[in-house]
Amino acid sequence: MANLFDVYPLYDIEPVRAQGSYLWDVDGTRYLDLYGGHAVISVGHTHPRYVQALTDQLHKISFYSNSVRIPLQQELADKLGALSGHPDYALFLCNSGAEANENALKLASFHNGRTKVVAFTKSFHGRTAGAVAATDNLSIVAPINYNQHVQFLPFNDVDAALTGITNETCAVIIEGIQGVGGIHVATDSFLQALRQRCDETGAVLILDGVQCGYGRSGRFFSHQFSGIEADIISMAKGMGNGFPIGGILISPKFKSSYGLLGTTFGGNHLACTAAIAVLDIMKDEGLIENATRMGTYFMDGIRQIGGYKDLRGRGLMIGIEYDFPVDALRKSLLFTHKQFTGVAGKHTIRLLPSLAIGVDEADKFLEALSKEVKQVV
Repeated sequence: MANLFDVYPLYDIEPVRAQGSYLWDVDGTRYLDLYGGHAVISVGHTHPRYVQALTDQLHKISFYSNSVRIPLQQELADKLGALSGHPDYALFLCNSGAEANENALKLASFHNGRTKVVAFTKSFHGRTAGAVAATDNLSIVAPINYNQHVQFLPFNDVDAALTGITNETCAVIIEGIQGVGGIHVATDSFLQALRQRCDETGAVLILDGVQCGYGRSGRFFSHQFSGIEADIISMAKGMGNGFPIGGILISPKFKSSYGLLGTTFGGNHLACTAAIAVLDIMKDEGLIENATRMGTYFMDGIRQIGGYKDLRGRGLMIGIEYDFPVDALRKSLLFTHKQFTGVAGKHTIRLLPSLAIGVDEADKFLEALSKEVKQVV
């Protein structure tokens, strides 16, 4: 009997059905989903409009390569540009966040002919060669993932950035809000300093919006709070609500040419259909506004409970740091209260629910958190 390569620790839970912000396991037990499978479920599980759009497309055509016209790609580009506030940016479609960052770094190097990359402490940009080289976690950087060209600077340190970004820098890559690193928000002054320094040196500014983008922060991309524009913006996760799709939005300063970038599955009919449905639902149901509203509701409730060391985030991207390891707390939330949450490191609970989550679901979490925290502090 063949075995799966054992790389993930697994909870003994088998979800078989999902709707909105809930999952049901094989035994019929219902779980509140406050994690969305790593920020992937943006508009809620099995949203009827999403399901119908994919079903209809399956009856037409599910895939053909980028050697033919696929009008769905242009529809996606138009709707994404309009809702994100980047109608003049070009869209390149791929399959994942790591692939998006990989292509962003490659395009930057093609653009200015340079090789040196600036990234930041606690960053996470993916597990493929270029993306993982710019990720601040040596345990997942294999010897073949050459990273001597990457310099890691302190996150939110303006002086270090002004010194570390030079005329030799190819690209600066940064998450507007660090996800895996612990929900650390890049300050407006820091992002503005990066923009200024990239302009001075000719470096390409890449904003990694894979986790913090797509409306999760209360703006379409979290760096938009700072008033800057990125040269390239990467995205994935919530883009397809579970269907694998990623992409980069590319400033008009970049010139395209045949063969510069490429992909087999990127921008296929089903992927574009999923992404278009997500954008339509987000717009029609006001989910970006709901992320702001519900993010405030969660944060206010968590502050009232107290007992934490630090509370960080924006919108529905929230990190609750405690001065004790949170593994037991997370397990109690999951097995006692039937609520999925995430972690970042050993001390931070990470919340990444659907952008459509409501007050009733938030209250269930706050009640459970209050009970568990009172037993610890």
